[in-house]
Amino acid sequence: MFKYPSAIKEIYPFLPPRLRCFIEFLPSELGEKVEEIRLRHSRPLILHWAGGEAFLGENGIVHRMEEAYKINGEDLEQTLELICNHSLYAYEEELRQGYITLPGGHRVGLAGRAIMEKGKVKIFSHIGSLNFRLARQVKGAGAKVLPFLVEREKGRIFHTLIISPPQGGKTTLLRDLARLISDGASILGEGQKVGIVDERSEIAGSYQGVPQLEVGMRTDVLDACPKAEGIPLMLRSLSPKVIITDELGREEDVLAVKEAIHCGVTIISSVHGATLEEICHRPALSSLLENSYFERLVFLSRTKGPGTLEAIIEGERGLPLFTARGKGE
Repeated sequence: MFKYPSAIKEIYPFLPPRLRCFIEFLPSELGEKVEEIRLRHSRPLILHWAGGEAFLGENGIVHRMEEAYKINGEDLEQTLELICNHSLYAYEEELRQGYITLPGGHRVGLAGRAIMEKGKVKIFSHIGSLNFRLARQVKGAGAKVLPFLVEREKGRIFHTLIISPPQGGKTTLLRDLARLISDGASILGEGQKVGIVDERSEIAGSYQGVPQLEVGMRTDVLDACPKAEGIPLMLRSLSPKVIITDELGREEDVLAVKEAIHCGVTIISSVHGATLEEICHRPALSSLLENSYFERLVFLSRTKGPGTLEAIIEGERGLPLFTARGKGE
C-alpha cells in the first residue's frame, strides 16, 4: 500500500476520489519529491518536481501522454468544491487573488476566465486549471547563509536581498531565516522579534490567520497583506527588529522598505532574477541597489536542486563573501 508523504496526506482530502486513486500508485520516494500537481481541463494529469515531471494514469505513472488521464470539467468542479468546503462565496477574496491556502500551508493556484471590475480582477469564473503547490519546510536551509548576514560585534543583522529565478528556493530560505532569527541561533544569541509581511501567504503558509509552517516563536505574521500597507503597520504596532517579506517589485513596496530601513529595522526580502544586472534594470529596484540599501545580496539557483547557494555579495562594494567555488572571506 502506498505510504503517503506528509505533504500529500494533507492535500489528499481536497482531491476527488477519482484523482486520489491515481496517486495511490506513486512510489513513496517520488511522492516525497513532488512539488506540484497540475490539473488542466482536457489535458493530462501531471506531477512536477525539481528536474522532472510525470504523467499519471489509472496505474500510476505512464510514459506516453496518450495513456495519461485527461482532466475534465467535473474533476475541476469537484476539486474546487472540496477546496472551498462547498462555499465559493466564503473564499471570494482568495479566489480574486488567484490562489487558496490549505491546511499545512499548501496553496492551490487557479486560472480561468477573469471577471474584471474597475480595472482589477473581481473573481475567476469557468476555472480551467488548478495547481496544487506542496509546501515543505526545509529546516536548516538558512544555517549556511545566516553567518554572512550578521555583524558579529553588534549582533546586528544586515539588510539582505535574496535573488533567484522562480522556484529557486527564495521563500524556503526566507522562512528558515525567520525561524533562526526568531528562535535564536548561536551566532545571534537570543532570538529577536520578527515580523513577516506575507502578501502571497507563502512564507508562513497561514491558514485562517494561523501560520502552518515554523517561522519562530517571536514572529508575527501579517497574512495576505500588501507590503506597502503591511510594513508601515508592522512599524507602528508590532515593534519588530527584523521585517521579512517576499517578492519586491512595485514602487510602493520599495518606498515602504526604505521607510523601515530609515526607522532602524532590518529588512530581509527577495526578488525574481538571475543576475544583479538583470534586476538593476527594473526601475523600482534600481534605487535600492544603486544606493546600497541592501548590505548583503544572496544568489540562489536550481543547479543542484532548489535553494542551491551560488554567491553572497557585500552590497556596497560588491565584494564576494561566498561563492559556490569557494569562500572569499
